[in-house]
Amino acid sequence: MQFFDSLDDDHRSFIARQPVFFVATAAAGARINLSPKGIDSFRTLGDRQVGYLDLGGSGNETHAHLAADGRITIMFCAFDNPALILRLYGRGTAVLPQDPTFATLAEAFPRLPGTRQIFVIDLDSVQTSCGWGVPHMTLEAERTTLVKYHAQQDPAARLAKAAERSTSIDGLPIRPQTVMPDW
Repeated sequence: MQFFDSLDDDHRSFIARQPVFFVATAAAGARINLSPKGIDSFRTLGDRQVGYLDLGGSGNETHAHLAADGRITIMFCAFDNPALILRLYGRGTAVLPQDPTFATLAEAFPRLPGTRQIFVIDLDSVQTSCGWGVPHMTLEAERTTLVKYHAQQDPAARLAKAAERSTSIDGLPIRPQTVMPDW
């Protein structure tokens, strides 16, 4: 196991090759949330900053936890060779389409229907470990269901539904999306 203060070229290259990553957050008195992510939504924004595009889905726990606590861990693991696990530890914030910095930040990400927010994470540390316990697996294909679902939705109806959800499953506040991305 090794710790680093920032991302280096090897870390960036490893991240770029991974089709899936996992996001973990928590807040006092709330459940620990662990979510798998994909759809080419992760970006390295600098040596000590990363972000990912978040599409509407089953909940918004990451947003609630980051607003309450700020801590986030992102994990990538190689399902091929060489075996490796990469963890990013940091503090995150949600940038919603109505926020002044969203448009500039969004230029780094794909324009996907259903975009709810971009999570920006300022890194405290980067850690690698062996990954020898991770199985060998191959990617068959990306799932397109979520993007197709959002492409078929009426944007006004989606915003209305989002406005109804102002808390997490544990009652933590969520700042709702009030506008659609301008794309």
